[in-house]
Amino acid sequence: MSDEQGKAKAVVLLSGGLDSATVLAIALRDGFDAHALTFAYGQRHHIELKTASTIARRQGCAQHIVQSIDLRCFGGSALTDAIDVPKSGTVAEIAEGIPVTYVPARNTIFLSFALAYAEVIGSTDIFIGVNAVDYSGYPDCRPEFIKAFQSLANLATRAGAIGEAISIHAPLIHMSKAAIISKGASLGVDFGATHSCYDPDHAGLACGRCDSCLLRKEGFTQAGVPDPTKYVP
Repeated sequence: MSDEQGKAKAVVLLSGGLDSATVLAIALRDGFDAHALTFAYGQRHHIELKTASTIARRQGCAQHIVQSIDLRCFGGSALTDAIDVPKSGTVAEIAEGIPVTYVPARNTIFLSFALAYAEVIGSTDIFIGVNAVDYSGYPDCRPEFIKAFQSLANLATRAGAIGEAISIHAPLIHMSKAAIISKGASLGVDFGATHSCYDPDHAGLACGRCDSCLLRKEGFTQAGVPDPTKYVP
């Protein structure tokens, strides 16, 4: 379904980080009327909810919904439970395997909500900022997962049943962090408005040592783009 200006609608999962901000910019560049969806899922730090709202407003989303779901009832992740966020000295020291910052089934849950939202607004396009290159420890960031969910979406919805194919767009999935930053910069993304840290202080300053901070820092360095992040001194 298109809006009154003839634009196709898309649901964009917006976390408040640099990846999702870049995906939003890509959806807008491609001519979609972007409907952003952010989750208050019981994460220990809420600064990303503020940054998501700022990004949605600045980049011109048609609508921005913040949906509350509480994954703290399950726990099992350093982002939702009383588990220490791992800190490393360098990107090379980031542990292999599935990290404790993985939130069980999070992207499956988020995409399911996005699918329902898309059906209601008449959209067949969903954008998500998953990436399998720089950080392959999350099983729900793999191309195989996106392909499988798209197949599910087309089997489990009214749109799919009547032949209106639903597409799950993951334009960053094979890109390095540096390439994502370069793409976002070329599209005018304000990275200073984004947040990536898993363990910010009470003022929202990034720790600079968690896996996400290290990957972000290295990405800006490799992209040759100034890092606007405010880190703990």
